[in-house]
Amino acid sequence: MAEITYVRGDATAPLGKGVKLIVHVCNDLGGWGRGFVLALSRRWPEPEAAYRSWHRERAGNDFALGAAQFVRVDPYLWVGNMIGQRGIRTGSKGVPVRYEAIDTALGAVALKAAELGASVHMPRIGCGLAGGSWARIEPLIERRLTAAGLPVTVYDHG
Repeated sequence: MAEITYVRGDATAPLGKGVKLIVHVCNDLGGWGRGFVLALSRRWPEPEAAYRSWHRERAGNDFALGAAQFVRVDPYLWVGNMIGQRGIRTGSKGVPVRYEAIDTALGAVALKAAELGASVHMPRIGCGLAGGSWARIEPLIERRLTAAGLPVTVYDHG
């Protein structure tokens, strides 16, 4: 079983050799403009363009909670857009994070990472604007990714 490695750094500049897959959580509204996505967009235009197109054409595709979209940004680097939050604001139904959706999307990440022979890199997904708890997300990562032998690096910025 692989382990989660925690480092201080920038998840958009993943460490190590070989193919890398950066994953993050997106909302189900088509909104892209706050949080980690800004760092992604500063480096590459493709993940945002792909996400916006995926949302715009959702009537004919799999865009929904729990879905994942994989975008190649360099020969050995991919970005995974995971739909893991309902809306963007905390309201009567609580915080936007949806743990079941993140769990499902991580299943797709595991398959893609295995197919690519990639390591997986991420910020503390679902814990920023989505309002989630790392104590609930970390076990999902362990069950879906590290238990499958996939190396995971989690980046704490600053």
